[in-house]
Amino acid sequence: MEMVRIIQCDAADCAYNQNSQCHAMAITVGGGMDHKCDTFTTGTGQGGFPDVIGGVGACKAASCRHNMNLECEAPGIKIGREAGLVDCLTFEPG
Repeated sequence: MEMVRIIQCDAADCAYNQNSQCHAMAITVGGGMDHKCDTFTTGTGQGGFPDVIGGVGACKAASCRHNMNLECEAPGIKIGREAGLVDCLTFEPG
C-alpha cells in the first residue's frame, strides 16, 4: 500500500507549506467528526523537506468514507481552511 499524497495545501501559514504543497513526511488527520490536520503548525522556520511531498500517515476521522482501519484510501487529499480550522477538504461522511 502506498501512502496517500497531499495534492494541495492552502494553509499558507503552516510551517510545512511551501507554494501550496505540504512538505511534512506524513500528516495526521483528526478523529471522530473532526477532520482537521493535526500536523498543522505555525512558526518562524520552515518544516519538512523540500524534496518530499506530504502524505497521510494516519487518519482518525472514523466517520469518513475514505477511512479504512485508520488509513486514508482516497486517491489524494486537499488541505485547506474550513470554519476557521485547517481541515482535510477531501473528507466525506460515510
